[in-house]
Amino acid sequence: MQGLDPTDLQILRLFQENADLTNKEIAFKLHKSVATIHERIRRLKEQGYIKKVVAILDGKKLGCGLIAFSHVLLTDHTKETLDQFENTVTRFPEVMECFQMTGTVDFILRIATIDMDAYGDFYRNKLATLPNISTVQSYFVLSQVKSETAFPI
Repeated sequence: MQGLDPTDLQILRLFQENADLTNKEIAFKLHKSVATIHERIRRLKEQGYIKKVVAILDGKKLGCGLIAFSHVLLTDHTKETLDQFENTVTRFPEVMECFQMTGTVDFILRIATIDMDAYGDFYRNKLATLPNISTVQSYFVLSQVKSETAFPI
């Protein structure tokens, strides 16, 4: 957190808790001027500390109640193979997150679909058609015990 002062950290904490807060509300909470808060938020965005501001939606209410974590092992690890896999899989709307890993798998994907039939369709017609995939092991979420988007700062 190099280059951040206590006010910056407070702004980031407040933003993580509720990104709907206005500059005026943040200024009031931190005993700063609205102009100061506006400038700091602009700077935090420019410097990449705030990547984007989004709403967190309820996937179940939107019909995406099945979450799977798929571990993907590729047949080779050339730059071209890795780039091709990443470029293709990140375009699939079902893939919510894609992590390149160390260890026994190359990637872990968080996949959201309506139900098991939709996951089967995704697997058969999208994921399994990609070149250079050796193995895919998928694990399905039974319940979500904790979901946090805020970093401990």
